[in-house]
Amino acid sequence: MFPAGSLYTTRFANMNPNCPCCGQDLEQEPGYYYGAMYVSFAFNVAIFLVAFFILSQLVKEVTMPMMIGVVATVVIGFLPIIFRWSRAIWINIFIHYEGPCNQISKTT
Repeated sequence: MFPAGSLYTTRFANMNPNCPCCGQDLEQEPGYYYGAMYVSFAFNVAIFLVAFFILSQLVKEVTMPMMIGVVATVVIGFLPIIFRWSRAIWINIFIHYEGPCNQISKTT
């Protein structure tokens, strides 16, 4: 879905127009990936809950600045990964995965 070697660069959001393996159009329509924001939100809620649980085990009182610092650091660090996973999960809801490249035929 994404060009090789672009994960932790300024081009992490660039996508291939078509799947290099099967030729599937990856931009179905304008705004297609807006739904991926909900998937990203779920990832970020999970990060918040895990951070809160870990901090509550390590310190006596968890403060708001402490939570903001930890969550912001983790979310910014994992931003390219969360972005890509969210888009991959969103497209997999609507388009069935056919398997590795060597087992499928190219559609275009």
